[in-house]
Amino acid sequence: MKGLQKIAGISAISEGLIYIVAFIYFGVFWLYPTDGNPAEKMAYLAENQILFSMIYFLMYVIFGVLLAVLVVGLYDRLKHTNNPLVTIGSLFGVIWVGLVIASGMISNIGLAHAIDLMEINLEKALDIWIIVSLITESIGGGNELVGGLWVLLISAAAIQENWLPRSLNYLGYFVGISGIATIYPEELFTEIFGLSQIVWFIWLGICLLTQKKPQGMV
Repeated sequence: MKGLQKIAGISAISEGLIYIVAFIYFGVFWLYPTDGNPAEKMAYLAENQILFSMIYFLMYVIFGVLLAVLVVGLYDRLKHTNNPLVTIGSLFGVIWVGLVIASGMISNIGLAHAIDLMEINLEKALDIWIIVSLITESIGGGNELVGGLWVLLISAAAIQENWLPRSLNYLGYFVGISGIATIYPEELFTEIFGLSQIVWFIWLGICLLTQKKPQGMV
């Protein structure tokens, strides 16, 4: 269990860093011409396909793999409690893993397909990319309901079992509620969820790497 906990801790910190990379890339370097015509939009996507696909692979597929390790690590650390919140929360965690990885795969394959259609039908190519983006945002990018439920339930279970710093678990409540709030189509909630989860992931990772056993265990 000790080895799994350390791997889960490294995974949690890595996920926080992936969030930071994504925020920097899309906040500083991504200059997609939202008001441009179809030719300008598709040309920008084609010019940035490799880097964009790498970033999406990192923030969805790699993130999903690391998330799987963290979900299993937290479940392993709390399963002895027989707390139903742990089981239910872990189920949502597994579902989130699948949605996140699927989002990255759909996005990268969809982008490649849209770019291949540029020379045949430019407007159809853009339409395909819009549909792909909508699917990606719906299941893993802009709707964080499932991830929010996982963080919220695991944090509730950790508080009940007197494990992890109480302030970290309260932060988990905030992160979870923010994720659930993203069912309302407002980008602000998604940003709050992402920014607060950076802190939660890194703080959680540090705790997993430094704590020898859950508080309250004998």
